[in-house]
Amino acid sequence: MNKIYSLLACLCFLHISSSFAQAPDENRFVKTVLAEKLDEPMMMTFLPDGRILLAERKGDVKQFDPKTKQTKVLAHINVNTKYTNRIGTVREAEEGLQGIILDPNFKVNHWLYVYYAHPTEKKHVLSRMELKGEELLVDQQKIMLDVPVQREECCHTGGGMTFDKSGNLFLTIGNNTSNSNNDGYSPIDERPGQAYWDDQRGAASTNDLRGKILRIHPEKDGTYSIPKGNLFPVGTPKTKPEIYTMGHRNPWRVSIDSKTGFIYWGEVGPDASVDGPKGPRGYDEFNQAKGPGFFGWPYFIGNNIPYTDFNFETLAIGPKFNPANPINDSPNNTGLRELPPAQNAFLWYPYANSEEFPLMGAAGRSATGGPVYHRSDFPTAKRAFPAYYEGKWLIVEFMRGWIMAVTMDEKGNYKSMERFLPSQSFGSAIDMSFSPDGDLYVLEYGSAWFKGNDNARLVKVEYQGGNRKPQVEISASKLKGAAPFKTNLSAEGTKDFDGDALTYTWTVKKLGTLVKTLKGASPELVLTNPGTYEVTLKATDAKGASNTNALEVLVGNEAPEVDIVLNSANKSFYFPGQKINYQVTVKDKEDGVLGNGIKEDAVAATIDYIPSGYDPIEMAQSHRKADSDLFASAGLRLINQSDCKSCHIKNVRSVGPSYQEVAEKYKGQNMIDQLSNKVIAGGNGVWGDHAMAAHPQISKADAKTMVTYIMSLSDPKANNSIGLKGDLSPTIPQDQATTKGVFVVRATYLDKGNKKMAPVQSEKWVLLRHPFLNPEKADVQSGIEQLVTPSKSTNMIGQNPYVGFKAIDLTGIKSLDITATAPGRSSASGGVIEVHVGSPT
Repeated sequence: MNKIYSLLACLCFLHISSSFAQAPDENRFVKTVLAEKLDEPMMMTFLPDGRILLAERKGDVKQFDPKTKQTKVLAHINVNTKYTNRIGTVREAEEGLQGIILDPNFKVNHWLYVYYAHPTEKKHVLSRMELKGEELLVDQQKIMLDVPVQREECCHTGGGMTFDKSGNLFLTIGNNTSNSNNDGYSPIDERPGQAYWDDQRGAASTNDLRGKILRIHPEKDGTYSIPKGNLFPVGTPKTKPEIYTMGHRNPWRVSIDSKTGFIYWGEVGPDASVDGPKGPRGYDEFNQAKGPGFFGWPYFIGNNIPYTDFNFETLAIGPKFNPANPINDSPNNTGLRELPPAQNAFLWYPYANSEEFPLMGAAGRSATGGPVYHRSDFPTAKRAFPAYYEGKWLIVEFMRGWIMAVTMDEKGNYKSMERFLPSQSFGSAIDMSFSPDGDLYVLEYGSAWFKGNDNARLVKVEYQGGNRKPQVEISASKLKGAAPFKTNLSAEGTKDFDGDALTYTWTVKKLGTLVKTLKGASPELVLTNPGTYEVTLKATDAKGASNTNALEVLVGNEAPEVDIVLNSANKSFYFPGQKINYQVTVKDKEDGVLGNGIKEDAVAATIDYIPSGYDPIEMAQSHRKADSDLFASAGLRLINQSDCKSCHIKNVRSVGPSYQEVAEKYKGQNMIDQLSNKVIAGGNGVWGDHAMAAHPQISKADAKTMVTYIMSLSDPKANNSIGLKGDLSPTIPQDQATTKGVFVVRATYLDKGNKKMAPVQSEKWVLLRHPFLNPEKADVQSGIEQLVTPSKSTNMIGQNPYVGFKAIDLTGIKSLDITATAPGRSSASGGVIEVHVGSPT
């Protein structure tokens, strides 16, 4: 008999209202999207001529030119993007190209600095490169600094950089320590063989660069010197003189106050949602350092809330760590035993509402960072931010999408905060900075992990003191489909804050050539020829001020439809020991259906167990390998359609090398772009005297798909792959038997595309959760109070309290077991428990 088990527990939310001085009208600021569809953007830096350089995780350095409004790749840096654990499982890594910044004297020396994961060696490197015009001289780089790392377990890389007025470079370094096996508390596992789970070897070690903010002075010869004033003087035994601050988990984007010299950064914290015997719940932090110091991790979090010295071998709870006298006695520590006193966080906040900083809200969390504004930093700005923001720290939150303006007193102490542009969202903001012209720029990573996203973009926020430009919103009823194609365009949401009447002009371009011009707020667009079209809406007010917004329309390839059918099975839960019959279905307007036009090996299906529940990062890490196998299948199809087989065979050398030889030669070197260019341009001399013919008729996208297949021959197949139909047996892995996570079943298909349109990928996810429902994670709740001291307990208070879970399938559920008590010692009165479907009443 299937049962759902429920524990009556819940989070308590505290609502506190605050009032702040009047800020400038929000509509005085214009948010403009400059570039979209970036591929995992990480950080940006500004060239003196107005161009913006963007670092992307997979290794591309891109340039956005505000004059042409175009984005292009300037160079590719070979980087590592994978973890391989002890049993050989390959997962997508957080690391890659992590940071980029110009030298303060760039106008003279043309230098910039990048921080990236070395493609073959287990280290992260800080490198200096020269940019000549639009040519980044990667081959002539000077590696300045090595940070040894492990590549078996996730995560945390840092990569933020900033310069002070003296030319000293600050660099944030993540802790490179696993999140797993500690229940979201402190990773201090001292058992033999568990060093990757012990952050006392990294963040808390004075002799390790990980979990630190470094301060160094780059020299002309490509080396660096140590400026005075770091945490440990040069020559101090068991220390690294580069360290400015230590005790960090994942310090992210760092900035400096040009007036005070204080540094500021966002720091991503651990995942525990409640206080427990091991220590406090997790907090993210926005931090300030007025000088060098130890910021507590992994012994303290937030305002120096201590963890306990938990013994992972005996499971004994030890004493709480002392922030006034922290001791690192881990066998994995190579540094000093006695550490400096721990510094408090500047701002800290949990998943739930913060009692100290209620305006931060309650949701997922990932503290990015941001700049401190001073008008004097932008002497030539034509539209500088108003004096209201003088000295305020603008901070952005990756998960929650808000920007806060933090006010400090003359000594840099916290006074208050307020939302900046509260009606706007800056979701997945991974970098934020003022440009030399005084405008605020936000770099948004996008909604899906480890892949390019349509909403991965570069955004500009500018202040308007006089007549305001219209705020332009654009949408379409349909963005892609087969030819002939019809869609309804809309300017709904476009407004002029000065009350002027607006006129609307739509331009439709293909490859830069004007195809159509339309008028009005909601015209119909009909396109008969396949291709990629850019549709731009220009709204103009009565005074001639205008603004634009654009979207992309793809004509000639209908997106495939992918589904996972669970036959007569509950669609919300898995029950250990019970099989689930399933079938994947795929149909595509151009390709056909699965088994008739679509081959089974062109469809990828996977299943994964996520012990922590729904974690989008962990899910993406597992499934991107299956995607690469799928793309490899598409590459084989393209190879078979070309003349490649006349010179190459999969496993045997012919006129040219076998595909297997090519894969082994370039394994782990991230050579996709270079080899793709060679497929198109041809080449010789690498594999003998026989020249490789050029293939100018092959597009860059197809060439990359073909090379991806070839390189996949040296990689193991995704070990989470399943067939397209059959029975699933959801079995929790033995080493995670006590967890109550989710099984994620996913299917995806990349269609064949055509000569004029690139392939389109569609996917379907099914999440099956454990039948134990923890009301602490309920979707809705009312009248619930959770207490965590002296032991965890939950109270239902007031009239008709309830917890609720959305989208629950009750197919096959015969009974519910509910655990509840009414202990007399707490004066509990008891009551009646009811189960409702549809609403609490």
